[in-house]
Amino acid sequence: MSGSGISGRFFASDCHDTITLNPPNRQALRRHYRSLRQQLSPQQQDKAAKDLLRQFTRAGLQLKHKHVALYLANDGEINPARIFGLLRKLKRHCYLPVLHPVREGHLLFCRADPSTRYRRNRFGIKEPCLSPEKRIPTRLLSLVLLPLVAFDLKGNRLGMGGGFYDRSFAFKTARTGGPPKMIGLAHECQKAEQLPAASWDMPLDAILTDRGFYTTT
Repeated sequence: MSGSGISGRFFASDCHDTITLNPPNRQALRRHYRSLRQQLSPQQQDKAAKDLLRQFTRAGLQLKHKHVALYLANDGEINPARIFGLLRKLKRHCYLPVLHPVREGHLLFCRADPSTRYRRNRFGIKEPCLSPEKRIPTRLLSLVLLPLVAFDLKGNRLGMGGGFYDRSFAFKTARTGGPPKMIGLAHECQKAEQLPAASWDMPLDAILTDRGFYTTT
């Protein structure tokens, strides 16, 4: 595909399924696609993580970016741990999201290395202990690999509903092409036929799954 949609390589999915709602309901879509990823077995999750790394290196993303934000997988999200390990070996700087202690609904990003200490945030998700000297402004990140619940071939992303990434990278909605590059990570089965988009939704530059790399060109 080309033009205003997403182009990329298309593959059959191990857990492909679609849901058609008219009119679209974000909560119903979120429940459906969360259920799909939660149903994946540990073996399927492990294979997906390996295949995700293969797609990542095939796209050459490990060569293009020095300051990379990732996440710690939760709730059936595809696991970028192997990408994390590769980037560390290549001496890239890796960062993880931290709930902002003052600005409700926003994220900070702290560098993660072998000395990093972790804690559970209010959602029970592990995050680095806040360390001012390891913080990086969001605008200085070159690549953000972020989780999602579902995506479509127009580049729309459905998240968990908290709006944390949308608020933290709201400046991306006002311009095109500037850093950081925003790439959603997902299982191929999280690909939807069409997702409803809101004015505040943060744009994605691309989506990387265990089966392919879809770019918004």
